[in-house]
Amino acid sequence: MATAKKAATAKAAPAAAPATKKAATAAAPKRTPNAAFMKPMTPSADLAAIVGAKPLPRTEVTKKVWEYIKKNKLQDATNKRMINADAKLKAVLKKPQVSMFEMTKIISTHLS
Repeated sequence: MATAKKAATAKAAPAAAPATKKAATAAAPKRTPNAAFMKPMTPSADLAAIVGAKPLPRTEVTKKVWEYIKKNKLQDATNKRMINADAKLKAVLKKPQVSMFEMTKIISTHLS
């Protein structure tokens, strides 16, 4: 009988742990975005053909480039991490195909 009580208490203890974990995350303060990412940057003439000429934060520039890629179906069919450049995008990337990680690095050079 003593083993049955121990098993019952052992099962009850893990169920209580996630409830306290949820309470801890709910009380955590909301993260604020890094000011460097939110500063409006002016795109180069080549990049402006894709995202527009007005200054935008880096995060918005990346979103607009991805919208352009998806709208024009420029993601490689077999390897989704690779981007196939069309004429407008090739002017920015300077290569016919780049990885999505390399793309963000190249795009940052077109922002001032």
